[in-house]
Amino acid sequence: MPVDAAAQAFLTELAESGAKPIQEVMPQQAREQMLAGNAALPAPLDVQSVVDEVLPCQVPVRIYRPADGELPVVVYFHGGGWVIGDIETHDGHCRELANKLNSVIVAVDYRLAPESRYPAAAEDCYAATKWVSENASSLRVDAARVAVMGDSAGGNLAAVVALMSRDRGGPSIACQVLVYPITDYPLTTSSYEEFANDHLLTKDAMQWFWEQYVPSEADRTERYCSPLRALRGESLADLPPALVLTAECDPLRDEGEDYGRRLTDAGVSCRVIRYDGAIHGFIRHSHRFEQARSAIREMASWLT
Repeated sequence: MPVDAAAQAFLTELAESGAKPIQEVMPQQAREQMLAGNAALPAPLDVQSVVDEVLPCQVPVRIYRPADGELPVVVYFHGGGWVIGDIETHDGHCRELANKLNSVIVAVDYRLAPESRYPAAAEDCYAATKWVSENASSLRVDAARVAVMGDSAGGNLAAVVALMSRDRGGPSIACQVLVYPITDYPLTTSSYEEFANDHLLTKDAMQWFWEQYVPSEADRTERYCSPLRALRGESLADLPPALVLTAECDPLRDEGEDYGRRLTDAGVSCRVIRYDGAIHGFIRHSHRFEQARSAIREMASWLT
């Protein structure tokens, strides 16, 4: 089906805003453009507490607590192609997730490329997840209900942290939620060809993101970079259950769904949901898109 009406209106507004394509600007300008886009979002929701902290591993995090008591915890990795985005751009989204999922959200401000290239972001996210697990008591969270979640590049990092945790003997992860994740390098799927342009995320932008994060094409084949590669020739029985959410009109659709199928084939409990008519990035715009509201409800049900 075509892009739905709400998404098309959003794309029209974006085209009229005069923002330059990501691949035509310097990384810092791209970051400023994304942060400026937050001005169009509703005022952030209130949560019981928000605390900024720098972990002993020197990774900054922002911790959102919606209520008292020992709650589940979601370690959240923001999107932005490993180059843009931070805990400020995703602050409103994390507040909404904390309230709607009734979970503590630990948003990780991992190092960005090109200043810090692969595997810096992945190692930061793993270190933060390990810290959350080891400090569950002081955080007043349930150590048996530690989830990892991310959107786009953050979905890539969530999948990678799940792999790292399995390969390195911990920490224990209860489940992974991957929202239109990047899972492989070759930009040759049918969805890349169909939605190469004019659907928010473009094929050219993704090529630019890959070049910033992983300049070496050889490194792009490593499984902590392209987690789909980990699904070839080995058992994945010990990976945590996965919820994979994709957008129909998104270049990343096919690789996300392929990842979900291969997890299922390997015996991992996995549910894949495609949101018809949706575009990349829809999850942060629940005020505009019913698909985003539905996706957050699905997350809440999955994490319960």
